[in-house]
Amino acid sequence: MLEIVAYQAGWRRELLELSLRAWEPVFPQTEAAVPTFVFRSFYPEGWRARQRADLSAVLDQESQGVDVAVLDGRPVGWVCTRLHPEDRMAEVYVVVVDPAFQGQGIGRALMERSMERARSAGMSMVMVETGGDPGHAPARASYEALGFQRWPVARYFKDLSEG
Repeated sequence: MLEIVAYQAGWRRELLELSLRAWEPVFPQTEAAVPTFVFRSFYPEGWRARQRADLSAVLDQESQGVDVAVLDGRPVGWVCTRLHPEDRMAEVYVVVVDPAFQGQGIGRALMERSMERARSAGMSMVMVETGGDPGHAPARASYEALGFQRWPVARYFKDLSEG
């Protein structure tokens, strides 16, 4: 039976590893979709090193906002919810499901837990951000299926080494 429970530090390594497995097929598609200088700037030591560092910081510094999907005693996904009271908005900052367990409603359960956190904290909306590249298409479809509406954003980059 699936449970969504508060994060426990003993799950840190397992959550980091399942996160890297989940994004393994996504990052090559992202790399192919963005200018090379941008990808290299964000991931100078490779995407795995950057993701591990960023997600470690989330788990270490924002553990109070992390919920974990546990199936048969094993963590299979997690979500980090940030609150932005100045905008009465919550942010689904990280949501990830182990690839071996995707397509079973775990992501939806994590998103629902995040939205429950937001409502309980008095937020009036929740936001999630993802890539516009082909690798993130499943994430976009999931968010839209939950009723999220896309905000049209354009983000531009210029390589300053070109002059």
